[in-house]
Amino acid sequence: MTWENPTNETISTILKEAKTIAVVGLSNNPERTSYQVTEAMQQAGYKIIPVNPMVDSVLGEKSYASLTDIDESIDIINVFRRSEFLPEIAQEAIKADCRIFWAQQGVVNEEAYHLLKENDFTVIMDLCIKVAHAVL
Repeated sequence: MTWENPTNETISTILKEAKTIAVVGLSNNPERTSYQVTEAMQQAGYKIIPVNPMVDSVLGEKSYASLTDIDESIDIINVFRRSEFLPEIAQEAIKADCRIFWAQQGVVNEEAYHLLKENDFTVIMDLCIKVAHAVL
């Protein structure tokens, strides 16, 4: 079985109900897509939790080295890393207090998808959260 995103209705509901987004691979460089997309989501009212061991903070929020270091509730795990890193991030996500895993546009990994689905995750891949938020 290949991967498949949830319906637009499900994605819309996720975005309406979510309050906190942990962003794996969030750069502190304003020129990077991860920064721009996350800044837009922050301006839309979401609490952002950066996950990047290389920076102390991004967009005024403390950065964490990994998902498992976060000590507050997460509604969406949004990933800005290359596809080959998704299985490792999925393993970490399973240990976090969250069941929605969102990989940005162009990022897909079947192994990660199946691992996450086996652990009761809603998985969204190859879709920009900012675009989905604007359209849905």
